[in-house]
This record gives sequence, C-alpha cells and structure tokens, in this order.
Amino acid sequence: MHSFRLMTGIVISGLVVAAATIKKPAGPVDPGVRQGASNAGQPLPGLTADEMAFFADGASRFVEVETVTGGPNIGLGPRFNGNQCAQCHAQPAIGGSSPSTNPLLAAATLQGGKNVLPWFIYSEGPIREVRFKKNPNGTVDGGVHAMFVISGRSDAPGCNIAQPNFGKPGNPKTGYGGNSNLAFRIATPVFGLGLIEAIPDSTILNNMTTDSNSKRSYGIGGHPNAEISGVANRSANDGTITRFGWKAQNKSLLVFAGEAYNVEMGITNMLFPQERDYTPGCIFNATPEDATNFTPPPGPNGAPPPYAGVLSDIEAFGNFMRMLAPPAPAADTYSTIHGRALFSKVGCALCHTPTLMTAKQINSGGAAVPSAALSNQPVHLYSDVLVHRMGNGLADGISQGGAGVDEFRTAPLWGVGQRIYFLHDGRTSDLVEAIYLHKSPHSEASRVVENFRRLKVSDQQDIINFLRGL
Repeated sequence: MHSFRLMTGIVISGLVVAAATIKKPAGPVDPGVRQGASNAGQPLPGLTADEMAFFADGASRFVEVETVTGGPNIGLGPRFNGNQCAQCHAQPAIGGSSPSTNPLLAAATLQGGKNVLPWFIYSEGPIREVRFKKNPNGTVDGGVHAMFVISGRSDAPGCNIAQPNFGKPGNPKTGYGGNSNLAFRIATPVFGLGLIEAIPDSTILNNMTTDSNSKRSYGIGGHPNAEISGVANRSANDGTITRFGWKAQNKSLLVFAGEAYNVEMGITNMLFPQERDYTPGCIFNATPEDATNFTPPPGPNGAPPPYAGVLSDIEAFGNFMRMLAPPAPAADTYSTIHGRALFSKVGCALCHTPTLMTAKQINSGGAAVPSAALSNQPVHLYSDVLVHRMGNGLADGISQGGAGVDEFRTAPLWGVGQRIYFLHDGRTSDLVEAIYLHKSPHSEASRVVENFRRLKVSDQQDIINFLRGL
C-alpha cells in the first residue's frame, strides 16, 4: 500500500543513482510537534464556581461514546463518521485536532460493524470527513457523506444499508491522486472558541479596514463568506458575522455543536431534528434524540441532580467549547521573538491578526451578569476571522454560503506548535510545506509567501520556530 516508501533509488539512463546523493535545497526545517506539556485543554482562567460546573459537565459529555440503542448515550447513525467528540478533537489534549493514531480504525467495526475503511483513512493519517463535489447526475453536491453505517452492529439489529462508494483510491497520506470528486476536511481545534465568539462584529470590521493600503498592495481582500468584495462573512439568518468552520460557515458554538452532532455522529437534536437517512429498519429512536432533559438522572448516592444536567448535549458541548482556554505558547527565545517580528514584516499578520478584543459577554452560568472570563479580554488568535481566496492550489471545489471554491477562513494559529496535520484537508504535517502551499494562482497569500521565500534561511527558520512556539 505504501510502496513509495520502499524506493531506494532513481533509475536514469539505466544507471541507479542513490537517493541519498540527491541533495535537497537549503531551507528552513519544521522541527515538528513541540514536545513537553500540552499547555492546552484547561478551562479559561477566572471562571466562577457556576461556570466551572457547566464546563465540567460539558467536558464529561465531550468524551462520552455514543451507541445506536441500549446505552446511556443513544442515537448514533444510521450514518456516521465517529462516535465521540473527543475522537476528532484529541491532539494535544481534549478539544484539539487529529491525534497521531487514527481512532476510526476501531470505530468502524465496533460492536460488530461491517464497515470497510475508506482509502483516505489509515492508521497514521488524519481523521478526515469527505464531501462529494458533484452528484452522479452532474449537479452540485458539496455536502458531507458519512463514511460509516450502523449495519451489522449488535445495537442496530436488522439495519442493512451500504457505505458510500468512494471510488478510485489515491495516496492515503495526502488524500490526493484518487477520486477527483472528493473533497476532504479535518477537524478544527475548539480551544479558545468562546473568546472568538465574544469578539464583536464591529471589531472584526474595523480590523478588516486596518492597514488597507498594505493589504491592497498585496492583493489581500478578506471579504469572504459574502457575495460582494469588501463585505465580511454574513449570516443568512440575521446578517451578523459568521466565524466558525473552515469557511466560517457557522454562526455560533451552539450551531457548531448541533451540526457536528447530526452530521458527524448522526444524532438528531433540537437544532437539527431530522434524521439524515430514513431507510426502513434503520430508525430506532424517536427524534430529536438529544433534547433538554426534564428529568435528569440523580447525582452520586442519590443526591439531587446537578442543575447542569438538565441541558441537552449540544448545549453542554457549547459550554465546554465556550469556556475552554486557548493553548498557552511556549516561553520566548531569541529565535521566536525575532520570528514574531518577521512574521509581521513579511505580511503574514495582515490576515493572521495577532490580537483582537472581546466585549462584554454573557455566559451560560449567569443570565444577567457578564462573564469576567470572557468579557473585555485580549484574544491572541492570529486570525482576522474572515475568509480569503487561497487560489487554485488549495481550492476544494466546495462553496458554502458566499465562500467560494477556493475561499477559507484565516485559520487561528494559536496552538499550531502542537498540531500534527495542516491545511483544511490535512495533506501535510510539514509546516514549511503548508506555508509554501499558500502560494498558487489567484491566492491572496502569494505575495506574502514570496516575501517569506526571499528571506535568508536563518530568518525563515526563526518564523517557523515562532509558529511552533505558539
């Protein structure tokens, strides 16, 4: 399967030239995932006792394994990608991104499941979700097609539906070279999302016009999820700025949680109450399967149930993400300090804005008093929360809202030092390669990447070290 790894030489005119004699051009080196403490997965500092209770409740549900029937957490399927939030959000701590060992290999056959792993899922690769660009009749698709089905599972007796056909296989590491109708996404980390949710629209809009002359000279627009250039990502529901997901397609953490529960695990909820597949014999529960718990189970030793227990799962997930602290960076070194300055000098910070501010924000723990942990806080996210054209090289062929086929939200860079996979589809684990892939025809980042390329190697290395320190 990985025969390309067994190549030891290159045949040219009948002569074997040892691969070891082929020198790579001098350049910066990605030191890889930063070692040591994760510095992630903790609650925001300054939470009240009530807020901590809601955070702990959400954290406990985030790691629960879902079943179809018969368990404490029912509703899985009929089609699904995973059976636990923490499967996709595990690196370097709960709430992060794809771990080094792919957990979907076990999930596919759990409880007697008959699923075959798609070619783009393998043990040492990222957890990917898959979308089809077009339907068989040639019309636009763009939706998520769950990889697995509940057929054969002991908790889904009698269900018999087939997995999708993912077509011609390609390179499982990059996801390329196979069926060209597929588009992949990996999970975005959920660290610090409550702070991002608390950034006012006015702050995002003001930042969009900051350094406008420099942005214009670089060809940077930042209009994204809207039809008219210069307009920020707008929700079709209320006109406010959307900010979550690879294309900034989701408005709030509650919507983000509800959609993932339904699309990734097949669990219906109060925001998405219908099943995605109504095949007879495969519907086992009344819908929505996740709802407000009017009669929550009692606490330990028969004690009255904690009030947090009345929440639905998606509300609890939202609370967990809302109060999850951003990753803490590593201690500064001369190299990372210099790299931070160069990061701005070459133009990276024109999109990856180092800091935005929150406003007064109410949290679930108090309906009248703003949360001190979320209100008037600096958010060191390294993102402008807008979507930008990334060009032909990164285009995924999928439009969402007003975000076109090559447009993506500026990915927050906090925590990037301990991520394993980069870009929307996880095609590389090399941060240097990820930077160079930002340059392609029609990409707003091309001029910035060219500035990076023109730096001396030691300066390039300082930028890489700075990023791996975040």
